[in-house]
Amino acid sequence: MRLTLNLLISHGRVARKMGLGPRSRMDLLRNILTGLVRHERIETTAARADEVRFYAEKLIDYAKKGDTDEKAMKMASFWLTEKDLVPKLFKVLAPRFETQLNDYTRMARIPTKQNLDKAKMAVLEYKGNPFPPLYPVKKENELTLINQLLKGYREEKAQQLTAKA
Repeated sequence: MRLTLNLLISHGRVARKMGLGPRSRMDLLRNILTGLVRHERIETTAARADEVRFYAEKLIDYAKKGDTDEKAMKMASFWLTEKDLVPKLFKVLAPRFETQLNDYTRMARIPTKQNLDKAKMAVLEYKGNPFPPLYPVKKENELTLINQLLKGYREEKAQQLTAKA
């Protein structure tokens, strides 16, 4: 038996196949990305969300160039299957991320659906969307032991500084 390195070499395959042919894969990605632009938050499998995330961020990068840029318009018309979303991309999403350089999306894992195929599920969303946050905001509680100790330490340091001065 001869050992080969076929398992270690990618042979140019860098994207997930997702069990589909190349045309179906692109159509699936375009439909998911269109849904993401329309709703700004989608729920899909973790593999699909991870794959679409790259294209969603690239689309925003191109949209930040403006709707007068020819390549930006080509990218928007290719990736968005519903053409009424092109103005939303340029007028709503691009200005929202004008000051950011990257990381326009957020992906969160959610529990799998036990009654279906048990695929790992995720939520993919654009940051700054109008929906409530996926994770609750942590509130500072002054009554916890650590916060009480820190408060006492700060007061002690302030007293030491005033005594030296």
